[in-house]
Amino acid sequence: MGIVGITSLGEYLVKKGTITEEQLLHALKVQKAEKSKIGEILTRLGYASEDQIFSALSEIYGYPLIHLTVQSIDKSVFKLVSEEFIKKYKFIPFSKTENTIKVATSEVANLNFIKSILTGFNLQVYLIKNSELTELIYSLIKTNTEEKAFVNLVESAAATAEDETEIKEETVQPEAPIIKLADKILLDALKMRASDIHIEPYEKGVFVRYRIDGVLHNVLNLPSQIKGPLTTRFKIMAHLDISEKRLPQDGRIKLKISGKEVDFRVSTLPVIHGEKVVLRILEKGSLQLDLTRLGFEKKSLDFFLEALSKPYGMILVTGPTGSGKTTTLYSALLKLNKPEVNIMTVEDPVEYSFPGINQVQVKEEVGLTFASALRAFLRQDPDIIMVGEIRDFETAEIAVKAALTGHLVLSTLHTNDAASTITRLINMGIEPFLISSSVILIVAQRLVRKLCPHCKKEEKHSKEYLLKAGLPEDKIEQIKVYGPQGCTNCSKTGYSGRVALYEVMPIKDEIKELILTGASASEIKKEAVKLGMITLRQSGIYKVMQGITSIEEVLRITFED
Repeated sequence: MGIVGITSLGEYLVKKGTITEEQLLHALKVQKAEKSKIGEILTRLGYASEDQIFSALSEIYGYPLIHLTVQSIDKSVFKLVSEEFIKKYKFIPFSKTENTIKVATSEVANLNFIKSILTGFNLQVYLIKNSELTELIYSLIKTNTEEKAFVNLVESAAATAEDETEIKEETVQPEAPIIKLADKILLDALKMRASDIHIEPYEKGVFVRYRIDGVLHNVLNLPSQIKGPLTTRFKIMAHLDISEKRLPQDGRIKLKISGKEVDFRVSTLPVIHGEKVVLRILEKGSLQLDLTRLGFEKKSLDFFLEALSKPYGMILVTGPTGSGKTTTLYSALLKLNKPEVNIMTVEDPVEYSFPGINQVQVKEEVGLTFASALRAFLRQDPDIIMVGEIRDFETAEIAVKAALTGHLVLSTLHTNDAASTITRLINMGIEPFLISSSVILIVAQRLVRKLCPHCKKEEKHSKEYLLKAGLPEDKIEQIKVYGPQGCTNCSKTGYSGRVALYEVMPIKDEIKELILTGASASEIKKEAVKLGMITLRQSGIYKVMQGITSIEEVLRITFED
């Protein structure tokens, strides 16, 4: 590619007959005095046109010459790089397909800098005339500035109408800046696969953060004047009391976006600089409710399915908040949901509704608690009962009795692993003989981030490190271990989506014996592993061996005694 043996642009233009030797010598003298580029000097002196200069550069370097208009540039690709770098290094990223970005530059000498800015992408390089590039950059930055002025409009609207917003917001025209801003926050969260949106007021501004794959990311810093109107907008959408700012409130927003129904569960909380709003995104269409695709290893799934086929007994799913317990329970219920069975659930809150399943929402303010709903269920001829969470002795006791009297009971607890669930139930006041008689299976779970398939890269680790992490010694030589890199597909995080790690412990006779004799959680865990239980760490290591996640992610989420 390009022409070999040409030492300079000037020499090439002389050989082509575009300029004379004398003209080149004169231009070189000027260059020595001015320290300017030879092409610019030749153009200024009138010895060669800009077209001739860039045509020659294209032939020398082998990069095609391109003519661009503002309309032919993908604005989202242009925005991948800061305006400061674009002006400094004289280039425009204008198109992207998969992992390749097309770049137009007037300065071939800056290519190494451009590659370092767009690291992780393959570059397809084009040459563009300097005058054309300068005009394009000016136009594109002007457009960006106009878009940024949108936030200033919101600031202005907020500053002049903050007091009136609460009364008149519903009558404001749809193009009102604050409505546009609220809609943009919701739409961007969906585009970025966020599970939660945090609107956080501080003394000098408002932060908007999205939780993506379990990790919070700051996406917007807004002026403090927006605090009141933005909170009011979300409260109106969620049918909350806009005049009540001293107490927490909960509501729901239902929207149809691109043909999909999306629910936002809204919670407001008074903090020292206003009200914090958190929106949990509940997109039923994206809910994965196929047990075989949640992350179970085959042996673990077999244990779980066997327990689900039992006519009675208790199945407990444990893990911290946000570990996917509800998804696992819903998946199990959908598998069990048949016309011949009566399924009843009590939840706080009901996140998704399903036909054929009778779902009850806890309302503690009127006395409808987990325990009172459970008591009522037992008079409703249920076959299968799901209790959103066992929080106290009363709920645990009724659930155990239901499991012992011919019902299949599913519920959740907050414990670190499967074995420590037994200890937790005993600490709640449930007798060991009742636990061993009622509980048939315990599932502990965590969510780990999946490596982005577009940019994950192979990593080399020492044998000692891999052994310590838990990889089997006989497989270490053959296994490829991958780690995160970061690209535009994953917003530079290196991860995209999450998968569950499962520790499934069937309560076999040996485990029952240990429960009755008051064995510790570690003794129960040891015996369960002997009987074939895959631990959370082992489940994570299997995902590492399959190239699904990284060792660092598994070590971050799990620990071994």
